[in-house]
Order: sequence, then C-alpha cells, then structure tokens
Amino acid sequence: MTLKVYLSGEIHTDWRERIVDGAAELDVTFQGPVTDHAASDDCGVAILGAEDNKYWHDHKGAMVNAIRTRKGIEDADVVVVRFGDKYKQWNAAFDAGYAAALGKSIIVLNPPEHQHALKEVHAAALAVAEEPQQVVEILRYVLSGALPQR
Repeated sequence: MTLKVYLSGEIHTDWRERIVDGAAELDVTFQGPVTDHAASDDCGVAILGAEDNKYWHDHKGAMVNAIRTRKGIEDADVVVVRFGDKYKQWNAAFDAGYAAALGKSIIVLNPPEHQHALKEVHAAALAVAEEPQQVVEILRYVLSGALPQR
C-alpha cells in the first residue's frame, strides 16, 4: 500500500524535512505547498500580471496557490496540518477544514500549548501529534501495523 500525504501549514521550521526523512523507508509520497515564502506570495502577479493594490496582489497569489493546495489535498490519503508556535497559520485551518469536508484522514501537528485554541480542528482530526516523529510512527503503523521500538 502506498500512502499519499499532503503536508500543510507552517513553513518556518524543518518539520516537513523531519517527516520526509523519517519516512524515507516507507512507501509514502509527499506533496505540499510552495514553501518559498516570496514565490508563494508573488506567484499570482508573476504569472497573471502586476497589481497596484496589495489586496489584489495577495488575492491573485492566494487563488493560484489554492489550485495547488486543493489538488494536493484531493489526491492525498492523509493530510498532516502543522500549526507552529510562533506564526498564525490561517491557511492551515482552511486546509484542515477542506480536508475534513472531503473525508480525508487528518493528522494535526502542534505544540501542546495550542491544544485549547485548536480544539475544533482537533475534533476533525484522527490523530493529534506534538512531534514530527509521532507523525512518522503513525504512517509506519498505518502501512505495516508495526509499533515503535522503544
């Protein structure tokens, strides 16, 4: 069984690399948003033309990024949504809601101090992890039934 996993959310830490590296021996393919912040912000105007108004600049970028995000979530078997401790990830909340509406299996990854703030997002998830390694262990268990060796 191959799992397709979409990694959504916070782009300022190495959580994605930790999951991808930890799952290297598993039959998993990963997809996610463009994590180059400038490219993600400017993709709409770079492709569709400049905007004088920052609102429309951002709107074009959000719309183009939404095409990638929707396709990635729709194709995924599992959606991992990361909420970081420093930045607000409103897009991650949208991604979690979209994935839930599609009936996708969701794993939320966030620090323990966000438990209360994210209780509604957690209610849509099948697992809530605090560390990327826990996500890797969930993927390993789903694919093989193997528990972590401790």
